Amino acid sequence: MVGGGTGGHVYPAIAIADAIRERSPEAVVEFAGSRANIEWRIVPQSGYAIHHISVQGLQRRLTAKNLAMPFVVARGLTEAHALIRHFDADVVVGTGGYVALPLILAAKSLNRPVLLQEQNAFMGLTNRVGKRFARRIHVAFPEAVPAGFGDRCRLTGNPVRTSLRKPSRQEALAHFGFSDAERVVFMTGGSLGSQAMNEAMAASVRPLLAQRGTALIWQTGDRYFERFQEEFGALPMLRLLQYVERMDMAYNAADLVVCRAGASTCSELMLTGRASLLIPSPNVAEDHQTKNARSLEKAGAAIVLPEAELRDTFRQRIRALLDDPSRLARMQKEALRLARPDAADDIARDVLELATSRHTGGVS
Repeated sequence: MVGGGTGGHVYPAIAIADAIRERSPEAVVEFAGSRANIEWRIVPQSGYAIHHISVQGLQRRLTAKNLAMPFVVARGLTEAHALIRHFDADVVVGTGGYVALPLILAAKSLNRPVLLQEQNAFMGLTNRVGKRFARRIHVAFPEAVPAGFGDRCRLTGNPVRTSLRKPSRQEALAHFGFSDAERVVFMTGGSLGSQAMNEAMAASVRPLLAQRGTALIWQTGDRYFERFQEEFGALPMLRLLQYVERMDMAYNAADLVVCRAGASTCSELMLTGRASLLIPSPNVAEDHQTKNARSLEKAGAAIVLPEAELRDTFRQRIRALLDDPSRLARMQKEALRLARPDAADDIARDVLELATSRHTGGVS
């Protein structure tokens, strides 16, 4: 298994690995990644061994750092070849990030089958390069299906935690002390928080809560909590949180989720059947969050609000949705229709089939 750089690449790989072990307890699953990236911490915490591969991302502007890239790539390829031979890998699974490419190329040269999983509506650079070498490609959004790949490409969704669906709405409301709430908004800009989203909510929180029966769960992120705690922390129908420990409770309490449009977040919205106001981050590679958000909007499960329009329309967009319960219900229904709760197991089944095919020659 190889994927790294962000949690969006690592967590799906871990979910697939867990599903492989559940299907085939005798399977040996190990990871490759970079010591400099998040996978070096997360993967061992999840119970898997991880091996270092040298990698350097391409700087998209002219910089002297790019001069070292050919040497780092060559070292990474050498390490990848040695790892696959030593581990005697039957299949290599890539979930994105620069660190996956050396393993994909080495697997191809050693005639080991490759399976790729793409989380976003727009395929990332590593998977765009690696797709020509893959026996199977699993995507989460129909927009990511590459042309001409036929049944080599499968729309299976993103592996996410199915436990997110478990709490009932009553249990979730009680968890936040919102038993009397008629409408609940959950806003999160991610674990670090979003300055633009937080400032928009700061200008809107009192008017929104002024309407009887409205409640708000607001995750500020680490950087912003103290600033807003002092000003808004005492509002009775507000739960101002630095970080939401129980995302399952937050999703299931909410009538409307206001959030970014990362691949994992979009998949969690589908799985839990939440209507959403999506504010794509403008600071991500190839604007993939906008493409994710537009895919959900096209299906009727979300409304997209560009960050540049927050100051002018943020409160009005939220208020319009809260005042239209039939629309919220339709959006929730469409989000559930898009959900693919068996994604990890479906991909794991394909991985095991490819692993077996190395010895039997049964999969083309």
